[in-house]
Amino acid sequence: MEETTNLKFEEALKELEVIVEKLGEGNTPLEQAIELYEKGAILRKHCQQMLDNAKLRIDKVVQDGDKINLIPVKLEE
Repeated sequence: MEETTNLKFEEALKELEVIVEKLGEGNTPLEQAIELYEKGAILRKHCQQMLDNAKLRIDKVVQDGDKINLIPVKLEE
């Protein structure tokens, strides 16, 4: 499996979309479909981790003068 940890979110998401499209066509040989599914699972996990990290950054701090407010932000899955 090629490395996904260096992919930007948009690149990983695009690769995931291509995999979903290929699997959705229904004419992929079984072994290749399994490999695509495995790669898709890795890409999905990578994207989710990046979204989780972004959420933490958003939640971290919003400053209002001298007062610091934590504002939780829920990202849709």
